[in-house]
Amino acid sequence: MTAAAVVLAGAVAPAASGATTASPCTPGATYGSPLPSRSVAAQLIRSGFSFLEGPTWDQGTGTLLLSNMQNPTGPQGVQPSSMLRFTPPATFETFIADSGSNGLAISADGTRVLAATHDNRTISAYRLADRSRTTVAAGYLGHAFNSPNDLTTGRDGTTYFTDPNYQRGNRADEQGGHTSVFRVRDGVVALVDDTLPQPNGIVLSPDGKTLYVGATGANAIMKYTVFPDGTTGNRTTFASMKTPDGATIDCAGNLYWASYDEGLVHVFSPSGTQLGTISAGRNTTNAAFGGPDGRTLYITSGVSGAFGLYRTHLDVPGNPY
Repeated sequence: MTAAAVVLAGAVAPAASGATTASPCTPGATYGSPLPSRSVAAQLIRSGFSFLEGPTWDQGTGTLLLSNMQNPTGPQGVQPSSMLRFTPPATFETFIADSGSNGLAISADGTRVLAATHDNRTISAYRLADRSRTTVAAGYLGHAFNSPNDLTTGRDGTTYFTDPNYQRGNRADEQGGHTSVFRVRDGVVALVDDTLPQPNGIVLSPDGKTLYVGATGANAIMKYTVFPDGTTGNRTTFASMKTPDGATIDCAGNLYWASYDEGLVHVFSPSGTQLGTISAGRNTTNAAFGGPDGRTLYITSGVSGAFGLYRTHLDVPGNPY
């Protein structure tokens, strides 16, 4: 791992102090087991989508936002993508056409959806009110990212994101063969780790003191200490699992990590003990908590052209991004 940073003009500042969305997590609360059994089957809401990714719950509207990615097109081989909005129990609509997005996260102040946007190889922010787009992170040390994939944001506005090369297509490699984890805070992009093979899902613990990253190419989930200034260190291997993709976390710190190849969400306690699995069909890509009480786990899973959104109700509320 190395550390360096560059200031980017036009980056989006974090939310003002106190202007944060409500969390379903109760400080100091004691939670029991999150799963009703060791093996849980999620229920299909709707299928027939191209390739779903990046679900995130918008508490302000009581809706779920997610990305629907298409097959690569054009000489650069870039995947078009739109942002969908799901209103329970069964309404789907296009929220932002041509969003270019993969992973999504609602900002701490609840006014924007942050997006890992592979269309222009950046981290973007879309205002929920008017859907206008701004750039949060345009590159690192003057070089374009590969194809930002997923992201997680803290209550202080620090955003961490992964940069594998899955959606880079035929565009030039400007990262020297590295696939990396970055953070952006107060308009500054810094390198977290450039040694992970295809980093993918990424999530912060509820207290913001631990960062978890799934390295798909290593079949492992890594764990980092997060310091008060947003910097990271003390990397260890948290757990091993097959093809870790997207992830989310609940108020007790239990992790829910999608295994793409297995079609499962593996559930781990904060100590790394596996608590069970949630099945949702083939090729599971991501998961996010939502619903009025924060206890509905939404899962994206399926095969190209027949992807579906699934849900299951659990016993511990989820921590929002």
